Amino acid sequence: MRRRQLLTNLAVTAAAAVSAPILPSGKPPVNEAALGEVLVARLRDAMLGLHHEIAVPSGTVLSTDLSRALTDFHTCRYGSLAVRLPRLIHAGHARTASGDDCVLLARSYLLATRMLIKLDEQQLGWMAADRARQSAEAAGDALLVAEAARQLAVLARKADWHEQAMSIALTAADHPGLRGGGPDHAAERGLLIQSAAYTAARAGDTAGMRELTDEAAAIAKELGGTILLRDHGGGFNPTTVQLHRISAENSAGDPATALVAARAVAPQSLPSVERRARYYTDIAAAYGRWGRRDDCIRALLAAEHHAPEETHARPAVKSLVSGLLVSGRTTTELRGLAARVGVLT
Repeated sequence: MRRRQLLTNLAVTAAAAVSAPILPSGKPPVNEAALGEVLVARLRDAMLGLHHEIAVPSGTVLSTDLSRALTDFHTCRYGSLAVRLPRLIHAGHARTASGDDCVLLARSYLLATRMLIKLDEQQLGWMAADRARQSAEAAGDALLVAEAARQLAVLARKADWHEQAMSIALTAADHPGLRGGGPDHAAERGLLIQSAAYTAARAGDTAGMRELTDEAAAIAKELGGTILLRDHGGGFNPTTVQLHRISAENSAGDPATALVAARAVAPQSLPSVERRARYYTDIAAAYGRWGRRDDCIRALLAAEHHAPEETHARPAVKSLVSGLLVSGRTTTELRGLAARVGVLT
């Protein structure tokens, strides 16, 4: 009884810390600035195997739920995703333990990894990415294995392990399992090469970044412009490669060239709300680096207009807003945005 009471007390304390119940209630929290903390807490508990008393639906129901979780991600409905995605991880583990295939679990962990990277939760991100890799390998799915490698490469880059990140991405891109496949496999190669390009940018190799980005663009052009891998890697076509080029040029220290790249993208042509939010936040980051404060704020407000939950929850946006608060004059618009993203003014 004493142990049970201790666990209950800890659960209540943890729930209060993120201003939301630990178990999915079907109702997103009101404070959007705290959504990231809620989602991370629920993913953490699912990955630790807590709350295993949740019932496991049928495979058909889970397939539908995964589709809805992907839609939540694409439309930046993170309150809803905080309910669906941990439940999918619980169910995926339960079904795998019962002898079912590992595809559901692999896809759930890949989505969790993307979300954890976005929320700058690298420790849990490594755990999710490695579980995605193991599940993908158990399922024998070359695309899922390659996507798990891409996420691992992103995490390695964020840890400043540039050589390792480059090696992971390019080795996966050259794997025979991708080279011998159809359009989706070619698109995954393009995503991996994009990842390597971004790593080159972070390592200060602008020429290498541009060469690899051009290689990814050539693959996209050869595939005919169709949006591929929307539910798998965020989408791959010439427009998404150009979106990548914006952040890569800025990361390489050339915000002016990043903004030139941005002018070649029509935001409405991007495959999802999430990608459009990425477009505006990348532009904001470039303006911020260039010292153009008003343009930076306008881009952030545009991102907020398209995806308020994403904009309010992301640590990268909070950091950018914090920098604006301390580096110059504070306008009413900036103070309002700071309040909505949870940055103290």
